[in-house]
Amino acid sequence: MSLKDEMLCSKTHEYVVKQGSEYIIGLTDYAIDQLGDIVFLELPEVGTEFAKDETFANIESVKAASEIYMPVGGKVTAVNEELVDAPEKLNDDCYENGWLIKIEASDFENESTDLLNYENYKKEVE
Repeated sequence: MSLKDEMLCSKTHEYVVKQGSEYIIGLTDYAIDQLGDIVFLELPEVGTEFAKDETFANIESVKAASEIYMPVGGKVTAVNEELVDAPEKLNDDCYENGWLIKIEASDFENESTDLLNYENYKKEVE
């Protein structure tokens, strides 16, 4: 089963997928394609807590700068430091190795009701 089969996507192009007791959050391939070549990524510190829809990161490409929003609220348990040093890696792989943060979700069941599965998300953005 691929990551895309398990992920839920927000209308602001973030994805969330459960992995054990944690949730992985990243940007969808559509968002990365729209941004173009990524040149900068700022991620939060481990231990920081964010509410659903709150900005948790900033990303810049040769085309634009954008904020990245929390698809569900939670506390950051891990940050993909590799991407901070080499944000361009997101252009090659935004899923397996291109996740942004991992969180302990505060109320996943209630906060994920407006998220779309990948198939429906793709229909929304096409």
